[in-house]
Amino acid sequence: MTVFLQQLPALIGVVIGALGSYLAVVRSDRARFDRETAARWEERRLAVYADYARALKSSVTLTYRVAAHFGNDPHPHPLTPREAAPAQAEAVVARDPAGEALLLLGSKDVVDRARAWVVAVMDMERFLREETRDPVAWRALLEEQRTAREGYYAAVREDLALPPGHGARWPLPPVSGTP
Repeated sequence: MTVFLQQLPALIGVVIGALGSYLAVVRSDRARFDRETAARWEERRLAVYADYARALKSSVTLTYRVAAHFGNDPHPHPLTPREAAPAQAEAVVARDPAGEALLLLGSKDVVDRARAWVVAVMDMERFLREETRDPVAWRALLEEQRTAREGYYAAVREDLALPPGHGARWPLPPVSGTP
């Protein structure tokens, strides 16, 4: 029995070492799992944010082209409202599932900024449905849409902890017939 008692401290040390090693591995695995899970969700949020922006941007591009038809925008490829109607309908339909995914995975700030952006786009679409010919009013709507888009991208960057990006504020060419 004395041999056992002599070996007991060593045996206790081995048990404590094995238990400590086990706990360290479990904790490390848990931390890695949490990091991987967070990275997967972050990738999904980025994809949802990009899909929403892409869907909304296709509507914006169509409004530029129709506005050019009415003389409001300098876009080089004007479209009549009739020619644009099928593509506009597709763009609006594509916005809905992208918006739902955004509501599901987006942060509150990003969703709020996305709403501001889509409202600005809807104002542009309404302006064109009324067949308004007013380049100055169009410029104001365009500026509102650009500001809303910039706010959306800033919120996305903040949510995903990305560095600040380009504001995409290029000078606009004048519309013929306006100063």
